[in-house]
Amino acid sequence: WVQLEESGGGSVEAGGSLTLTCKPSGISNGNCLGWFRQAPGKQREEVAGLYVPGTTSGGTHYADSVKDRFTISHDGSKKWWYLRMTSLKPEDTGTYFCAAATRGNDYACSYATEHQSMDYWGKGTLVTISS
Repeated sequence: WVQLEESGGGSVEAGGSLTLTCKPSGISNGNCLGWFRQAPGKQREEVAGLYVPGTTSGGTHYADSVKDRFTISHDGSKKWWYLRMTSLKPEDTGTYFCAAATRGNDYACSYATEHQSMDYWGKGTLVTISS
């Protein structure tokens, strides 16, 4: 039984930082990891993706709206992954979801995160940014 648990959400002022953590259980071969968010009244969107085998040569991708502010990373020993968010803006407010999949290469992983066709999803953690 697969479970993804997000943590680290909360309320901060604009300009602040937060780090989200995704803790998986029941997954042995998830190599395509992602973070997504859904703002109130809007559709869920991709925030960042990471293809674990490709991290030494890239393997990460970000939505334009978060580039240079957010960083996705992975702890190989714990199998956790993170989303470090800095210079937060009110428009970053939303529920953040982690997700995982098993894909054969970085291109397939990018496709999965772009189209939100991931295999497993967490229930989300709320991030609120005040101006």
